[in-house]
Amino acid sequence: MRIAIDVRHARDFGIGTYIRNMVHALSRIDEENRYILAGRKEDLREFGELPCNFKRAVFPRSDAGFLNQISFPLFLRRLEPDLCHVPLNAAPLFMPKPYIVTIHDMSSLLFPEQQQQDGNSMRHQYRLFRFRRSLLRANRIIAVSKSTQRDVEDLLRVPQGRIRQIYSAPDPNFLEHAHLATSGSPAFEVERKKTLERYQISYPFLLYAGNVRPQKNVPRLVEAFAVLRNELEGHPLYKDLRLIIIGDEMWKHPQVRRMVIQTRMEPYVRFFGFVPFDTLRIFYSAARVFVFPSLYEGFGMPPLEAMASGTPVVCSGTSSLPEVVGDAAVLVNPENVFDIARGIRDVLLDEKLRTELIARGHIQSRSFHWEQTAHSVLEVYRDAAQDKLRQQRKS
Repeated sequence: MRIAIDVRHARDFGIGTYIRNMVHALSRIDEENRYILAGRKEDLREFGELPCNFKRAVFPRSDAGFLNQISFPLFLRRLEPDLCHVPLNAAPLFMPKPYIVTIHDMSSLLFPEQQQQDGNSMRHQYRLFRFRRSLLRANRIIAVSKSTQRDVEDLLRVPQGRIRQIYSAPDPNFLEHAHLATSGSPAFEVERKKTLERYQISYPFLLYAGNVRPQKNVPRLVEAFAVLRNELEGHPLYKDLRLIIIGDEMWKHPQVRRMVIQTRMEPYVRFFGFVPFDTLRIFYSAARVFVFPSLYEGFGMPPLEAMASGTPVVCSGTSSLPEVVGDAAVLVNPENVFDIARGIRDVLLDEKLRTELIARGHIQSRSFHWEQTAHSVLEVYRDAAQDKLRQQRKS
């Protein structure tokens, strides 16, 4: 088969992890099929050296704008693929069939009023139309969790036989980094000390990493942190506890800033925006607790990345998160500020619980494998190709 993969989001924070690791895993297990990676030059540079059955095709435009709905499908047709894979929620309107879509989450349908904050109503309605149409036309849909699969079935009435649930996995670099951290590597300790000094961090901290969209529930996290700081005001270790938020540019999310001011936490909450991968790994491993109170997740990669880094996790007991974190995290009600604070406090103060969560987290984060994901994706490719052959025989 000639399989074209849209890699134009290979540099992204979350979806980019999926695209890069899936392509590399396919390159390790599949020498038979031929792959064409379609994207901009800067996207294609993310993959380094690949086997000879992987080719690159430069497409100069992003997937934004109406022109992309026509120009990218025309570009794909010239490549003459047997099938295409769009590892993104919304495929272009005129995609050549057969094609496969990986659905990472359904937040744009489940939280429409919140997503409208990203643009005007007409643009939002157009995105929803594209989203629905791309999934309903797709020959196969890959859902990254059982929770996401249920959402696709319930909201779009897509036949169950066209959906395949295939888990993602943490970036292997986190697992390698965790080994260095737990082995007491002198080089790692030097790197960690330099990074924390560069960011002027000399205190214990809680960490949140991810985007800061409304469904991520960051204002409640700030409020829970304020409750916790008041409770630990006289604690010998945690009296100077801070909250570090890594993610979007904060100017896009004034509601988070307002909550920081309202709770009088300005001296204790720090925003760093996006940071380099190596820096993120240091933050994960140095945090006392990773907190992820999201209202909705299609999969939930950050808690697994924190677990892989040897950090205990407190996260929501909603949507896909319980199936992803298993028994390796403290689950809380994301709509209850005091329950979030309670979960964090338990992990900070109960040393036995901390030790158990770290041990379970190592096991849980290693239960997801990109090679396993790639084998399952390859089966979906074969199924979609068989559909095409059956249709050709009928015609």
